[in-house]
Amino acid sequence: MRDADVDGKRVLVRADLNVPLEDGRVADDTRIVAALPTLAWLLDEGAAEVAVCSHLGRPKSEDDRARYAMRPVDEELRRHLADERLVVLENTRFRAGETANDEGYARELADDRDLYVNDAFGSAHRAHASTEAVAHLLPSAAGRLLEREVSTLKGILASPERPLVAVVGGAKVTDKIGVLEAFLQTADRILIGGAMCFPFFKAQGHEVGDSLCEEEGLEPARRVLAAGGDKLRLPVDLVAGEEFSADTETRDLDGVDVPEGWMGLDIGPRSAAGYAEVVRDAGTVFWNGPMGAFELAPFAAGTRTVAEAVAASDAVTVVGGGDSAAALAQFGLDDQVTHLSTGGGASLELIEGKALPGVEALT
Repeated sequence: MRDADVDGKRVLVRADLNVPLEDGRVADDTRIVAALPTLAWLLDEGAAEVAVCSHLGRPKSEDDRARYAMRPVDEELRRHLADERLVVLENTRFRAGETANDEGYARELADDRDLYVNDAFGSAHRAHASTEAVAHLLPSAAGRLLEREVSTLKGILASPERPLVAVVGGAKVTDKIGVLEAFLQTADRILIGGAMCFPFFKAQGHEVGDSLCEEEGLEPARRVLAAGGDKLRLPVDLVAGEEFSADTETRDLDGVDVPEGWMGLDIGPRSAAGYAEVVRDAGTVFWNGPMGAFELAPFAAGTRTVAEAVAASDAVTVVGGGDSAAALAQFGLDDQVTHLSTGGGASLELIEGKALPGVEALT
């Protein structure tokens, strides 16, 4: 973007303004704040108009059109940037042509505009009209946020400070298998947490009780176990509950076999301490996915310990959005990492080595 002459130009910006709403108001302005540097730069450089477009939610009905209208976002954005040259367009997903990557809708967006800037990294893995098709119709550039996201995430794969530690958690192995296989090639240590550890345990012959354990994850888990060797590390103890509830009975398991009628809902204290020690010695850390059901107080300790270790580390620390970002925010640590990605799905696909349509269209 900084290479473009924007003085007097009408600029279309695709931002990620897909923010949570409560009672018709913006409940969390993180994504709006992340979009400000690009928008402010364009205005400061003399753009005649900066038209911002974004999707909001997943509208499917007429009721959803009222619920997901962009007015609250417009009001919040103008609270940060009061400039009459700034225009917020209506929700792109109100048009069927958006998700169909329709050139006709893209031409409407491009009409009478001189430059397209994509700054919506969180949507860059989608080939939609406002992220991909429109880039072929106008001179196009990456905004500051998208540029930083892509360069940071590619950088930790291409030339990381060693050792490179990948902390991978969440619910399903199948959601993260591409990331795990990528890090098998590049990382020095891979730490596994969350419910996705149970297909690994089952593949090893352990009892998983009533824990979330996707059958489809067993074969990928076996592949990773076979290829992982010493660089792969699984929990050695667990915290279990009778139900997925904050007030359920809990049990500390000195091992990873889960009794019948119980479910593993967090890594145990020995596992958390061991993971924190590996993180402390890292040169680069990539973290995506919680270590347990951190939203429930009895099962938050493992994720908190890892989050605090990442925040305190002297390493380059990159957090891949999604639930990991939510956990950092819950623990008040979201401003203590090197890079907090705004795109969970996009960051994972980039780590996996997949081409992101919204990025490829700019090149």
